[in-house]
Amino acid sequence: MYNSKIVGLGKFLPENIVTNQDLAKKIDTSEEWIVERTGIEERRHIVKGDGNTTASMGAEAAKIAIERAKISANEIDLILFATLSPDYYMPGSGVFVQNILNIPTCPAMDIRNACSGFVYAIATADQFIKTGMYKNILVIGSETQSGAIDMTTRGRDIAVIFGDGAGAAVVTKSESSGSGILSSHLYSEGEHVDELVMVAPNTNKWVTEIVSKNDPEDSSYYPYMNGKMVFKNAVSRFEEVINKGLDHNSLEPENISLLIPHQANLRISQFVQRKFKLRDDQVYNNIMRYGNTTAASIPIALTEAWEEGKVNKGDLIVLAAFGAGFSWGSTVIRWE
Repeated sequence: MYNSKIVGLGKFLPENIVTNQDLAKKIDTSEEWIVERTGIEERRHIVKGDGNTTASMGAEAAKIAIERAKISANEIDLILFATLSPDYYMPGSGVFVQNILNIPTCPAMDIRNACSGFVYAIATADQFIKTGMYKNILVIGSETQSGAIDMTTRGRDIAVIFGDGAGAAVVTKSESSGSGILSSHLYSEGEHVDELVMVAPNTNKWVTEIVSKNDPEDSSYYPYMNGKMVFKNAVSRFEEVINKGLDHNSLEPENISLLIPHQANLRISQFVQRKFKLRDDQVYNNIMRYGNTTAASIPIALTEAWEEGKVNKGDLIVLAAFGAGFSWGSTVIRWE
């Protein structure tokens, strides 16, 4: 059985910066309120007409990752696209990327696990490589969330958090043992499905019904989050799944070179950091600049950390995520 490793990383962020002050002009909030509760200072939103979509942003990040992997797009055997905000209801965004990058016939699969999507996608790529089925897999996390957010005071708790962007990784076969992707650990708990959810439109409540009723009180087509419950479960599951990865590989928290958590809320990351007694230089956060970019948050942060020289050969990198479903997971990597 083969091992897999990440050989190329890339990211893409829209140019349009939306600050907390910008949001305060539209909704009843303030810089202090947002920073205190989330740690976010600004985020990126696409602008109508700028040409950015979930797929196009993913493709731009993928171009950089492929170039850094020193392979050509023709060598990609599989595309895994993690998103909760696909360009179309169908088909998935992976085939759009395939078309944009002129990648020849190969499978493309979308993974709909919200904030945990990239970790799930990396685990899927790792398994395909381990079995020898594929050699080079393009993994993308990309989100366009700004257009689906209730930008009023009613939607304040969601509006201040989420941003747009994309990150990508090329995962390939490794001949080394004891390095590369060491293990992945994935979980979900459907009992809490309604605590972090976007209900409509769906096949039981289609667009025509929403439009025909024109009910301004109907918020089912906007994201909903039970913030307190999500926070409580997130900190617990982060700790649990990181420990699972460490225990599986006979490692201790002090062995972690860099923890890259899903950028959900700076307070969650700080709570987890204290739990594991990690130094500031052992945890990477960029939520203050980009907000919560859902499936894109980990690949954006991983790329940025690598670009800043914080990810080096031999480092133990731990990725961890928690999100809708509830779903959560971790990936332990010995960087090659």
